[in-house]
Amino acid sequence: MTTDRKSKAKVILKLLEQHYPKAHCTLGFINPLELLVATVLSAQCTDERVNMVTPGVFKKYPTAVDYAAAPLADLEEVFHSTGFFRQKANSIKQICQTLVEKFDGQIPASLEELVKLPGIGRKTANVILGNAFGIPGIVVDTHVGRVSQRLGLTINKDPVKIEFDLMELVPQAQWTKFSHQLIVHGRQICAAKKPKCPACFLLTHCDFGQKQQKS
Repeated sequence: MTTDRKSKAKVILKLLEQHYPKAHCTLGFINPLELLVATVLSAQCTDERVNMVTPGVFKKYPTAVDYAAAPLADLEEVFHSTGFFRQKANSIKQICQTLVEKFDGQIPASLEELVKLPGIGRKTANVILGNAFGIPGIVVDTHVGRVSQRLGLTINKDPVKIEFDLMELVPQAQWTKFSHQLIVHGRQICAAKKPKCPACFLLTHCDFGQKQQKS
């Protein structure tokens, strides 16, 4: 990692903090299990839609035992409006069965144990660690990956490699909030298809944006 990239990252971090000081997880939850379920449901779905569905889900299935024992058809029905409901129902049921069998129904508070759960990768694990347990983690979703590439903070495309690149540039205490700040920026400004480069406060630090301005 070059010194120039580290210096650039410091400037970007300061600007992100100025513009998104209250960036946070927009999924509704009150405990680690609820966040895990909400995060799985958020795949290919908006947080707003998930937050409409989960209050009823959380009331009906308050524990991992409840999800593990539920018929798949019932889970599919309550998850239906989030899309890919069959896959999500099967995934959550398997995860909760594993939680019951190996973790006494509790969510483990370590990345090493979380990624052993069926279908849980580093992204979801870091969401849970950072937001439910206060353990810093960089979440590389599509927004974080796209924005960090465009800003020149990484040249990698693999999410895990991007995560490790960003870990070298961002102070550990800021990992979780930094992820939320890039997600907000990706949603509001740096969209995949029509980025609002002229309105971007990071434009002077973004090679991609400057090239877009010239084209």
